[in-house]
Amino acid sequence: MSSSSPTLASVPRSSGYASDKPTGRVRIQHLRESKEKKQRFSAVTCYDATFARLVDAAGIEVVLVGDSLGNVIQGQETTLPVTVDHMVYHTAAVARGLHRAHLVADMPFMSYRNADVALHNAGRLLAEGGAHAVKLEGGVEFAETVRQLVQAGIPVMGHIGLTPQSVHAMGGHRVQGRGTSARKRLLADAKALEAAGCYSIVLEAIPAELAAEVTALLKIPTIGIGAGTECDGQILVIYDLLGLDPHAHKPKFVKKFASLGELAQAALTQYREDVASATFPGPEHVYHDPTVAPAKVAGA
Repeated sequence: MSSSSPTLASVPRSSGYASDKPTGRVRIQHLRESKEKKQRFSAVTCYDATFARLVDAAGIEVVLVGDSLGNVIQGQETTLPVTVDHMVYHTAAVARGLHRAHLVADMPFMSYRNADVALHNAGRLLAEGGAHAVKLEGGVEFAETVRQLVQAGIPVMGHIGLTPQSVHAMGGHRVQGRGTSARKRLLADAKALEAAGCYSIVLEAIPAELAAEVTALLKIPTIGIGAGTECDGQILVIYDLLGLDPHAHKPKFVKKFASLGELAQAALTQYREDVASATFPGPEHVYHDPTVAPAKVAGA
């Protein structure tokens, strides 16, 4: 790779919502160079164009359209009911809101059960959804599928550790990689995915010490969620980091950077009260026909 290639730090920036927001498209090579230069990057999971625009304006480098939309948007208990059609729809919506961030789409449950199925569905996510890459869960057992996707020109982000699509097999949402044998399996998964051609790997809910070991072992970037501070990047679901659902259970690794759910509820309550008291809509919210005389108030 040329030493003159642009890095995340050198991507052009311009004024906007954030005075230092980058304006050029983030590419895979930028993430790789970010790791080489030890420049941490951020990723956010979101599901629609409105949030995508806000994320882009904030200068977030990577956006994931996650199959967690099954939990967050659909209200499902797991991600398993999410379909490829759902993912294409939401990915396309997010793509229309992005101009800079690198866009990744999750491949949902059973959408990559073999290489042929994976190629078809991943192709849809790029061609119809506008994604720049796909993400799939699993390690050694999916290395050959990853290899074939990459050979077909489809960039792949890996995902190991806690893999929500395997929630039943794992016995629930539990920390992974504890103990010698579990550690060895996860290290083998990481090496197999890199060898197969993954350009980055999400590490979810694993001990910080193991995440640091994986990050040092691999030449490709790691993106942590519940995996400590030593990963090359971090990712959170936008609904979690903004505190949009004050009643939802949040894992230990989630930090609320705002409490927008409480603000939204207060605003909705005020709206209901203003409607009930006829103070909304006010004169400034009403259209009039200048050719019609204003109606007289009864009793005037």
